[in-house]
Amino acid sequence: MAILIVEDELKTLSYLRQGLLENGFDVQIAHRGDEGLRLALSQPYDLIILDVMIPAVNGWTILAEMRRQGIATSVLFLTARDTVDDRVKGLELGADDYLVKPFAFAELLARVRTLLRRSSPASPERVQVADLTIDLIRHRVCRGDKEIDLTNKEFLLLSLLARRTGEVLTRPMIAKDVWDMDFDSGTNNVDVAVRRLRRKVDDPFTVKLIHTVHGTGYVLRVA
Repeated sequence: MAILIVEDELKTLSYLRQGLLENGFDVQIAHRGDEGLRLALSQPYDLIILDVMIPAVNGWTILAEMRRQGIATSVLFLTARDTVDDRVKGLELGADDYLVKPFAFAELLARVRTLLRRSSPASPERVQVADLTIDLIRHRVCRGDKEIDLTNKEFLLLSLLARRTGEVLTRPMIAKDVWDMDFDSGTNNVDVAVRRLRRKVDDPFTVKLIHTVHGTGYVLRVA
């Protein structure tokens, strides 16, 4: 799911971006209000995390313009403005939630997931492929009755493959979605990551699910 963060405090912006990436979200950032407004109006997002006091265009204006143009994307205000009047104003403008700084990332993550479930009720919480079960909310993976312990990146990689079961994913696509970086053809980072994942998900089992498409990339499917 795609999340836009509009925040001018670079330390907070980096912290949020890294935390959300590690939890499987596709994250885009803006540290000025005019840039955030342009992105919010021109690209589809599942959620926008929005500060109020940001340069060029403030968060109130961004939200008001989104709603004026009929954009119903869920918005979570994350701001140091903590008066009752501020909260009421944000909600009356059309915000879906309001969290005051300083904040605990665990609480923010819980609110993000709640908003995403609310706005996308059809979005699956689990992915099942043969005897492989991936719980996308609790970050649990099982094959049959055996639970498999994965690192964050391994979980992101497996989730990506599973959500697009049967679709061949190229190495550049995997590098971008899992590591948020451009693929370097001079490295074998993606291949090494897939090999490590296979040791846990495929090697102990008779039926193999992760397959190599030579010259292209990888696909998760029942052969």
